[in-house]
Amino acid sequence: MLFVARLAVRCLAAGALLLALSAGSQAETAKKAEKEKDSKDAAGKPALVASYGDWSVFRSQSGKSRICYTLAQPKTRDPEDVKRDPAYAFISERPGEGVRNEVSFIMGFDIGAPGGADAKDKKHPDAKEKKDKAEAKSKKEKIDLVAPTATIGDADFDLLPKGTNLWVKNAAKESQLIDEMRKGAQLKIKASSKKGGVTEDTYSLTGFTQAIDRALKDCPGT
Repeated sequence: MLFVARLAVRCLAAGALLLALSAGSQAETAKKAEKEKDSKDAAGKPALVASYGDWSVFRSQSGKSRICYTLAQPKTRDPEDVKRDPAYAFISERPGEGVRNEVSFIMGFDIGAPGGADAKDKKHPDAKEKKDKAEAKSKKEKIDLVAPTATIGDADFDLLPKGTNLWVKNAAKESQLIDEMRKGAQLKIKASSKKGGVTEDTYSLTGFTQAIDRALKDCPGT
């Protein structure tokens, strides 16, 4: 229950940022103007702090709680001709909640995983779930799904799907992934949609180190 609750909080934080970004760069300009007119109204909205290479830093304030995000979009999406919502990689700093360097990825489609494994699965599926899985397995048109992964050079990290989002499956490895991102040149995210199509997003890591250092500076631990 605690793990599911933590994932729910993560998804809410991700959703809030994506809603704020959905209008694009023009909205950022309007946001700055709005902040000058009414700082109280704009206080909870993520605002662009700085950009470094292919990564940007956003910050929001709600009362005494400050949240920082290090964010980027993929340079390429393979295959190119598939219609999907925008994808993002971002790292969250929420010192008020004791959260540091929390990595997540937005794929822009409902993510599937082998065996239907996702954050909602129970350790002991009920009879209906068992029956559904058995029926799906017996279908002639069986869909092969790949396990979602993050890859930097020779280092691979298993990811956990939740709706359209991906999280590091073993939270203890988040810091290791961050270290590899600091050293690497490219980050590749691979995941299947529930329909079976595989997407591979490639992120440039140019500017990542400067961006995350800025986020950590702007959202220091308490």
